[in-house]
Amino acid sequence: MVNKRSKNEVKRQQILNAAINLFTEQGYAATSMDLIAKNADVSKQTVYSHFGSKDELFSASVECKCESLQILDLSLNDLSEPHAILLKLAQNFTEFITSKESCAVHKICVFESTTYPQVSEIFYKAGPLRVTNEVTLLMAKLHQQKILTIENPRHAALQFLNMMKGELWMQIEFNIKERISPEEVAEYLRDSVAFFIRGYRISNK
Repeated sequence: MVNKRSKNEVKRQQILNAAINLFTEQGYAATSMDLIAKNADVSKQTVYSHFGSKDELFSASVECKCESLQILDLSLNDLSEPHAILLKLAQNFTEFITSKESCAVHKICVFESTTYPQVSEIFYKAGPLRVTNEVTLLMAKLHQQKILTIENPRHAALQFLNMMKGELWMQIEFNIKERISPEEVAEYLRDSVAFFIRGYRISNK
């Protein structure tokens, strides 16, 4: 049973890898389950045994990419150093949203949203919404442990994530720059995290 389960996991990952590459390079409409099966070197039946539809596979591909970049690779047990935790989160998130794959999928969703409106919704739920929910949980923990004063964790999560986008993301997204210097990114993230913490610091009244 162990070997069989392991083989299934390997096949599933092969399919996901092929799907991520094809969705990124060709878009949603031009990517068929037949093409994914061919690129994954598996049968079409095998693809459907793991993923019931192209929509389901697209959703799993987005989730897989989020997990591979470890956006939320954070411990919620020890929050005594909020600056270090939030800076790590900012770095992970920024790396993800400025990655070639993420920018490509974002453009696909915008371009194909009129013809395939479900694509944008799938991407939103599997990527941005999932990340927002996890960061909301982190903000709630910071408030509960009286590390920061965050009365509305969801608002704080949205403020934090959108602040991390800023000009850097726009320049990549609009092809103004192919990449931003690591020093420039590091400085912006440090300043943004410090600004966020100052705004939600516990009052000494």
